Amino acid sequence: MSGRHRADPPPRTTGRRALVTGAVAGVAAAGAAGAWVGLRGGDGGAAGVRAVADLSGSDSGSDAASAASASSASSASASASTSASASPDPDTPLAWGPTVGELEDARALVAEMSPSALAGQVIVGRFSSTDPDVPADLVRTLGLAGVCVTPESVSDSTQVRALTAAVTAAVAESRPGVPAVIGADEEGGTVEHLRAVATSFPSFATAGQAITASGSAGRRAVREAARWTGLEMRDLGFTWVFAPVADVTIGAADVTIGTRSASQDPQVAATAVGQAVRGYLAAGIVSTAKHFPGHGSATVDSHEALPVITESLAELRERDLVPFEEAVAVGSPAVMVGHLDVPALAPGGLPTSLSAAAYTYLRSTLGFAGVAITDSMGMGAVMAVPGRAVKALAAGADLLLMPADTAGTHDSVRRALASGALERDRVEEAAARVVALQAWQARVSAQVAVPTDVTTRTQQAAADLSAAAWG
Repeated sequence: MSGRHRADPPPRTTGRRALVTGAVAGVAAAGAAGAWVGLRGGDGGAAGVRAVADLSGSDSGSDAASAASASSASSASASASTSASASPDPDTPLAWGPTVGELEDARALVAEMSPSALAGQVIVGRFSSTDPDVPADLVRTLGLAGVCVTPESVSDSTQVRALTAAVTAAVAESRPGVPAVIGADEEGGTVEHLRAVATSFPSFATAGQAITASGSAGRRAVREAARWTGLEMRDLGFTWVFAPVADVTIGAADVTIGTRSASQDPQVAATAVGQAVRGYLAAGIVSTAKHFPGHGSATVDSHEALPVITESLAELRERDLVPFEEAVAVGSPAVMVGHLDVPALAPGGLPTSLSAAAYTYLRSTLGFAGVAITDSMGMGAVMAVPGRAVKALAAGADLLLMPADTAGTHDSVRRALASGALERDRVEEAAARVVALQAWQARVSAQVAVPTDVTTRTQQAAADLSAAAWG
């Protein structure tokens, strides 16, 4: 969900059993808040290498992470070209995190889902309550992938931990073996939806300034800020962070993004995004580069209406798309697709979040293979579009974020699946990506412990980022 700047391999039946077994083992070991662990424990693959590199705290971690990402991408490419007679090693990591085996197991699991269960697996729900039972009941009733936590649902750390534990348990109850998506907008600056319970960071523009002012020390500070943000969120029970902002702002005329963007310079913004993604990966939390294909030049707030981006494709490539290219290159597990009318990229007047052309560009041109999640489906830019949830999934979205009417959206997707109006193969593809990514998150988070002094060290990371930026 966007914050407001002005306010601030075929399916295998054995796979399902494996994921379920892992989940049960995880909950037995960790209790209701559960460290959910899938079958493919392995050694972490490329993600493990990235984590070790970034946890070292040295700027050389950037090179190691890049090498790991390149190795992962190369492995995925090699896997794709492997003949059917020689199946790829299931422990081979994919460029966006999960292993080949985790994705195969996820495909097997979702292939057995009813239309109702499948519909739930591609929705991240909206709720507004501090009562843990409210989101838990929503998830349990509709079989949702998870929820997004917003400020009105946050009071103190004890309440938040109870809420995330309740959602984790509800997801486990409704679909054993599938870890929960529990996310929040925690960008720093004006958009910190966990401000009441988590460390406050300066705006992401500070990350760009740190890189410009301090070079390698600035890059390390950005990476560490993201890593400690991710670890602190995990300590509160979160599995996703809806950050970093990959938009390149145009300055004062940009009414929505502003200082949420790292820089007006696309290269500086790309560097900040790349370092942030590496930090989140090291923390074992799913990050989300947003808002593809770039909201920074919009002069209309997509919370209220559909912005039109008039730049040519060449101009988009020179500026707006550069940070997204970097995010994909370093292994971003998820990309958020914005609600933008971008004729050069997605002709036809549809918001990019509902446009097959936009998803095709993201996957075929930028090479992204991970989870594509929409911006909030309750925003003004899309609210007037009939059948928007079904259209987004048909176009290529994998997750629908915070529809205005969660139950109604679930019902519309379920009915479209049951009638054949929405192809089941498309939604299975989407759901499998989500399940595989959550298996990755569970595996990596089980390998990367949250330190007992996480709050103190996160506060230091915030101070270090400011120091790198401003001296």
